[in-house]
Amino acid sequence: MNASTSCLLVVDVQDRLAPAIHEGERVVSNASWLVKLAREVDLPVRLTEQYPQGLGHTVPELRSLVLDDELLEKIHFSCMESDHIRRVLASLGRRQIVMAGTEAHVCVLQSALGLTQEGYEVYVVADAISSRSQLDVEYAVERMRMEGIRVVTREMVAFEWLGRADTDLFRKVMPRFIR
Repeated sequence: MNASTSCLLVVDVQDRLAPAIHEGERVVSNASWLVKLAREVDLPVRLTEQYPQGLGHTVPELRSLVLDDELLEKIHFSCMESDHIRRVLASLGRRQIVMAGTEAHVCVLQSALGLTQEGYEVYVVADAISSRSQLDVEYAVERMRMEGIRVVTREMVAFEWLGRADTDLFRKVMPRFIR
């Protein structure tokens, strides 16, 4: 993952679904952490909402971190089934998509598969995804790996985006983001 070629896509972390998500607080916390880090390293960020009339809107902790035009509504499970989202992602000019969100076995998986089919390098952040069932998460991650999707952790993302330790940016970010 390279900061100059990556963008962050957070999928469907919504207020009516979040309480039912296995370790949902971890997902919200780690997705927020990734958004804040992306801002520090000057990466584009986009969030999706799956059918917000039914599932509610993005949880406030995440919503407060993005601008209105960074929030993308969808009705298909896969982001890539939306022509609008497809165009938005293409317009960013980034070929690496780092993903977080819910549900791992539905919208995250189908979006990751669709992105891969479109030629993107997809990195799913294992400690920033989940589903209502832990079993669904485990099988989603297994399937993603089988399909060539890279499964990473948030710290792997941070260190790869930062790239080196001898920069002002690393010294600025390190104390706030690396435990």
